[in-house]
Amino acid sequence: MSQSFARSLDALGSWRVNVESRLKELTRFLGEHELLDEPANDLLDTLRLRLSGDKLVVAFVAEFSRGKSELINAIFFADAGRRILPATPGRTTMCPVELGYDADEDPGLALLPIDTRLDNLSLAELRQQPKAWKVLPLDLSDPDALAESLTEVMRTKTVPVDIAKALGFWDDERPQDNPPVDSHGLVEVPAWRHALINVPHPLLRRGLVVLDTPGLNAIGAEPELTVGLLPSAHATVFILSADTGVTKSDLAIWRDHLGGQGLARYVALNKIDALVDPLSPKAHTDAQIARQCEEVARTLDVPHSCVFPISARQALAARVAKDDAGLAESRLPALESALADELLPQRREVLEQVTLEGAQQVQSQVTRRLNDRRRQLAEQMLELRGLRGKNTSKVRLMVSRVEAEVAEFEQCTSRLQAMRMVHTRMLKDALVGLSSDRLREQVDAMQEAVRGSLLQLGAKKAFVDMCAGLRKLIESAQDRGNEIHDMLAASFNKLNAEFGFGLSVAKGPDLSRFVRDLELIERNYVQYLGITQALRLSQPRFMEQFRRMLVSRLRVVFESACGELELWNKTASAQIDSQLRERRRAFKRRRESMERIQQAAGELEHRLSELESQDQRLQQLQARFKQVVDVLVAAAQAKPGEAPAAAAPAPLADGGEKAAPLNIKLVDLPEEASVDVFIDVEEPTAHLIRA
Repeated sequence: MSQSFARSLDALGSWRVNVESRLKELTRFLGEHELLDEPANDLLDTLRLRLSGDKLVVAFVAEFSRGKSELINAIFFADAGRRILPATPGRTTMCPVELGYDADEDPGLALLPIDTRLDNLSLAELRQQPKAWKVLPLDLSDPDALAESLTEVMRTKTVPVDIAKALGFWDDERPQDNPPVDSHGLVEVPAWRHALINVPHPLLRRGLVVLDTPGLNAIGAEPELTVGLLPSAHATVFILSADTGVTKSDLAIWRDHLGGQGLARYVALNKIDALVDPLSPKAHTDAQIARQCEEVARTLDVPHSCVFPISARQALAARVAKDDAGLAESRLPALESALADELLPQRREVLEQVTLEGAQQVQSQVTRRLNDRRRQLAEQMLELRGLRGKNTSKVRLMVSRVEAEVAEFEQCTSRLQAMRMVHTRMLKDALVGLSSDRLREQVDAMQEAVRGSLLQLGAKKAFVDMCAGLRKLIESAQDRGNEIHDMLAASFNKLNAEFGFGLSVAKGPDLSRFVRDLELIERNYVQYLGITQALRLSQPRFMEQFRRMLVSRLRVVFESACGELELWNKTASAQIDSQLRERRRAFKRRRESMERIQQAAGELEHRLSELESQDQRLQQLQARFKQVVDVLVAAAQAKPGEAPAAAAPAPLADGGEKAAPLNIKLVDLPEEASVDVFIDVEEPTAHLIRA
C-alpha cells in the first residue's frame, strides 16, 4: 500500500522542524561568537519564519451531497476514531470552513456572520477584527460535545428575498439557481459567511490548512472564496458522485471556478460502493467504474490519471477499524499517493532551495569576516616578528607607521559617504515602482476601464493590461537592482584595492519569482472576468469586494518583492560598517602593542604568543562554523522521513582539534621598507609583499 498523504505530510513537517532547529543552532553559534550582524540576523529570522509559517493549503470543492466532508475525515482525521466534520445526508457545511492550528489561540470554532457581506469588507480585513467573529470553545476531551459544536457550520436562517439578493444568494437573471421561497416569502441562507476551526491535530500542527467549500450557490456568492482562497490553494480536490457522474451543477463549478486554475487538480469520483451490485460479478462493477472515470476525464478535459475512484465512507470505516483490506477496497490510497508523491515534494523543494540559498549567503558573509580578522592578525604578527632584535628607534618608527596608516585609512570615509549617497538614491528609485501608491494607481486604472466598458465586457482586457503593467514595474525594479549590484561591485573593488578592505557583493537580487506570482494570479483570476461574469461584475458590491481582494493579493506580492530588494541591499552595505569597526579595532590593538613594547622588551614575545593563540582560536572557529553550516545543509537536503542530521559539534576547548594553520612567509627587509599582507582564502597563507 502506498504511503498515505497524512504520513507524508507528517514527514515533511518533521523535516521542517529539523531544518528550523538547525537554523536556530546556527543563529545561536553566530551570536555566541559575535559574528551575528543585523543583516545576517534578519536573513536567518526570515528563513525561520518561512519554515514555521509556511502553510500547505488543500481545498476540497464539491456540490452538496458528494461526500466531501466524509473524504476529509477519511484522509486526515481517521486517527481520531471519529468524524471531525459533520457528514450527514443532504447539505452539511453551509459556508467555507478552514481547518488549521494557531498555537497562540485556544481550540475553538470562529464563525463570521453572513451579514458582514453587507459591509463590503473583505475577509482579510475581517480577520483582523476579532469582535466581528463569534467564537465557540471546543472541548477536545468530549467527542459528543465536539461533534455537537461543529454542527454549527450547518446552521441556516431565513431572510426576505431582497436581503438574500443583497447577500448574493438570489439572482433574478438565474432563477433556476435561487433557493425556494416559503409560505412567508422568506428564503433560507447560510447563517455564517466563514468558519475557522482551530484544533491541535498533528497534521494541522505541521502547517496543513484544509479548506472545505460549500456548494455552487455559496461559492458563487462569495468573491473572497472564488478570487482569494481557491486560487491560493496549493492543490484542489474536486469531488463527484460515482452514481451521477458530472452533473450540470458540478460542471458549472468546474467551468467557472476550477477549470482555469494554475494549481494541482485532482478529481475524486466518490461513492463507488453505490455501484456495487450483489447480483453482478465484481468484474462488471470494476468495468462500470472504469467507464465512469473515462467519461469524467473526457467531460472535464483532464488526464485520466487525475481521476480517482474512491469510497470515502468505506475508507473512514476501514481506518477506524484498522481494516487494511477494506481500505484497499476503498481505493483511497491511490488518491493519497498522488497527493503525497506530487504535491509534497514540490513544497519541500521550494523550502529547501530557499534554505540553501540563505545558508550560502550567511556562510559567505561570516567567512569574509573571519578571514579579515585573520588577515589583520597576520599583519600584526609580521610587524612584531620583524621587531625581534631591533632597537628603540625601530619601534618608534613602527608606531609612526601605524599612525600614518590609520590616518590614510580614515581618508576612505569620504569615499564611503559618497558611495552611500549614490546607493541610497538608487535604492529609493528602485523601490518607488514597488510602492503601494503605484500598485493602487494600476488597480484604479483597471477599475475605471471596467466601468467605462459596456456591461463590463472589457474587464478581461483591462485586467490583462493591468497585470502587464505590474510585471513591468517589477521588471524595472529588477533592472535597477542589477544596476545597484554593478555599482557596488565596482566601488567595492576600488575600496579593496586602495584601502585593503575585503568587501564583496553577493549575487544580485532575484525578483523573477514575484513575476511568476503575478502570472499565477493573472491565470487564476482572469476566468472571473469573462462574458459569463459580466452581470456579476456589474454589481457594485461584487466589484468592490473583487477590487479589495485583488489589491490585498497584489500587495503581498509587491511588499514581498520590496522586502527582498531592501534586505539584499542592507546585507550588501552592512559589511562596510562591520569591516570599518574591525579595521579600527585592529589599528587600536596594533598601536597599543607598539606602545607596550616600547615600555618593556619582554612584552614582544608575550604579545606574539597572544596573537598566535588568537589565530588558532579563529582557525577553530572557522572549522566549527563550517561544521554547523554543513549540518544545516545536510538537514535541508535530507528527504522527509530520513533520520535527522547529526547535531552540531560542541565547541572545542583550547588545545583541541585545530584547523589548518596559518603559514606566514617572512622576508628580511630593510628598516625603511613597507609591507602589505594578504591571506589566500583557499589555503590560509599570509603572503608578504614588498612595496
